[in-house]
Amino acid sequence: MEKELSAGSAIEARCTKCRAITNHIVIAMVGDTPAQVQCNTCQGRHNYRPIKAAASAKAEKAGKTTSRTPATRRLSLEQQQQQQWQDLNLAAKREQAKPYQLTTTFAVNAVISHPTFGIGIVTRKAGTNKIEVLFEQGCKLLRCG
Repeated sequence: MEKELSAGSAIEARCTKCRAITNHIVIAMVGDTPAQVQCNTCQGRHNYRPIKAAASAKAEKAGKTTSRTPATRRLSLEQQQQQQWQDLNLAAKREQAKPYQLTTTFAVNAVISHPTFGIGIVTRKAGTNKIEVLFEQGCKLLRCG
């Protein structure tokens, strides 16, 4: 049995200042719904922000469906580069990798072996004396001859 809400009632809500779910006191009502509340923690006054689980339960009670498709997860740039490196299977090409040196020139798609970063592939030339190389840790900009 739910207690009827009115001005002065205690309610849990999401506080905009605390950025957490805290206890609040109802200040103003619009119909049966709280409109304004005051946080018991920070004393901040703001519009009522229901707890998400409570909001979806209310919608189900009212007969509304809250079916959302799961959001597609975007990979970070580093994760994308690491996945790309793994797809290339460069570890198998270790024998044909050219050792990295500042004085050596490299072509695009050349497999190189760097003493710090390991095996990588040249993805593009960035100017006359620079190359971008995809290593397991991500892309690095290296100088070359």
